[in-house]
Amino acid sequence: MLSYYLKSLTLSLIAGALLGSLFGSIAWGMVLILVGVLGWHYHQLHRLSSWLGRNSDQEVPEGSGLWSKIFDDIYREQKRHRESQAQLKAILKRVQKSTTALKEGVVMLDAQGNLDWWNAAAKRMLGFKRPQDQRQPIINLIRDPNFIRYFRNRSYSTPLELTSPLDQEISLQFTITEFARNDRLLIVRDVTRIHKLEAMRRDFLGNVSHELKTPLTVVQGYLETFLEQRQQLPSPIEKGMDQMLSQAKRMGNLVNDLLMLSRLETGTQVEEETQIDLQQLLTEIRSDAQQLAQRQGKQLEIQLNIEPPGWLIGSEKEVLSALSNLVYNAVRYTPDGGLIELNWWTDQRGGHFAVKDNGIGIDPSHFSRLTERFYRVDYSRSTASGGTGLGLAIVKHVLLRHDAHMDIQSTPGKGSTFSCHFPTRTISSDIQRRQADR
Repeated sequence: MLSYYLKSLTLSLIAGALLGSLFGSIAWGMVLILVGVLGWHYHQLHRLSSWLGRNSDQEVPEGSGLWSKIFDDIYREQKRHRESQAQLKAILKRVQKSTTALKEGVVMLDAQGNLDWWNAAAKRMLGFKRPQDQRQPIINLIRDPNFIRYFRNRSYSTPLELTSPLDQEISLQFTITEFARNDRLLIVRDVTRIHKLEAMRRDFLGNVSHELKTPLTVVQGYLETFLEQRQQLPSPIEKGMDQMLSQAKRMGNLVNDLLMLSRLETGTQVEEETQIDLQQLLTEIRSDAQQLAQRQGKQLEIQLNIEPPGWLIGSEKEVLSALSNLVYNAVRYTPDGGLIELNWWTDQRGGHFAVKDNGIGIDPSHFSRLTERFYRVDYSRSTASGGTGLGLAIVKHVLLRHDAHMDIQSTPGKGSTFSCHFPTRTISSDIQRRQADR
């Protein structure tokens, strides 16, 4: 384009020189031609400025010479822009139609947490209204303290479940994803049906377990009575009754665990909260673990370390069930001659209980599912060990009810460590207990 412009300018100057030579002044001829050229460029520039100032979709004005190429380039850019704009509008319409068809509520929030846009499902579930709720902070519209804390903490790895602000019978699940420059996308799902099915499952398990408990107790009682006279029984019958009694006890343990799990799942608060003497509780668990190892024909070294002695505030029955399940699992999966360490300690973060063994270990790929009901890493080995498959599920729910959590470390073939971490407010030391007694 520059060469074209220089060429045109050169030709104009030559024409000016020829015109000036006719009137006896080459310089004035060139000046007149330059003024004409500048006037023509100014005219074309004025046309372009007027077209830009109208801010319309009118066609680009036509030009000649150098300006023809400029106007043609602008026309091509305008055409590409219109095509892109049409494509974006079509995509936007498709997105709006698809989100309108979604059963899930979709809410777009800006960096300040104000409402930008929401679909029909969000309007139905949350009651948002246009235009009065547009640009309003979402925490002014959803006032539940749990939602406000969840929204402000900006830790969205786990969904939040709350009752609907419009209907307490409806359960909603909130999931937030950050995008762009701290903008957020809120997805709202109606999980009422899932909650009802879960409640029905819990009720069913609880009712069935309760109904099975009495007949199992009767069967186990009669079998134990008959086996007290085992010397009078033929050998095949004695062996069969031993197996029947073993399976009845196993079924009884399963029913007890199901009843415990059902009670933990349906209850929201810890019942019978007391100060638990950890020295006494862990000593009792250690003694029961040694007896379990003897019944399984194992010689295990079980060490107990408590630093410092203290008390745990909570339900003694629930804590006993949780900690003993961890220890009994270690006994079941540690081979003869193995070592199990039971450690309790406190620090500024709270109290901690760890069960460490040098048993068979667990592959880390199973960690996320270990607390599921009836989940077994090795079904045949777990059945042979006498476990019910509910122990770690019970541990999980007991810890949740005490605001505690568990972490797992394990290496296949080397052993495992299961650790429970209790918050500071549930711990009292030996010194604090003595001061309270005074």
